[in-house]
Amino acid sequence: MQYQAINLNEKLSQFNDYWSLKVIGEMNDYQFKLIKIAGDYEWHVHQDTDKVFIALEGEMILDFRDGQVKISKGEMFIVPRGIEMKPSAEKECHLMLVEPKSVVNTGGPETEITAAHDTWI
Repeated sequence: MQYQAINLNEKLSQFNDYWSLKVIGEMNDYQFKLIKIAGDYEWHVHQDTDKVFIALEGEMILDFRDGQVKISKGEMFIVPRGIEMKPSAEKECHLMLVEPKSVVNTGGPETEITAAHDTWI
């Protein structure tokens, strides 16, 4: 077995597109994903899983129908399943998400994710 740490900044430097998840590792039935966001995304809900947002750089807002939360660099927030949300960022924000491998990443308000697709980097 080869032992090598994953450098998050190096992985983030490999892409510039927004709202496109990049898988960087797996653990049990979960995937670790990086994403860059800017601007607004649409309202959507995760019916079958909680959603973890970890801010690596910048800050983002998660709007809910009854409030909002700001997540800044070095912070994380867990959105419980079944809660409708709308992510956004005024400026570019880098995030890590941890979610089950079974999550289908197709986008849209009734799907299980917030980005267009997954790509390994």
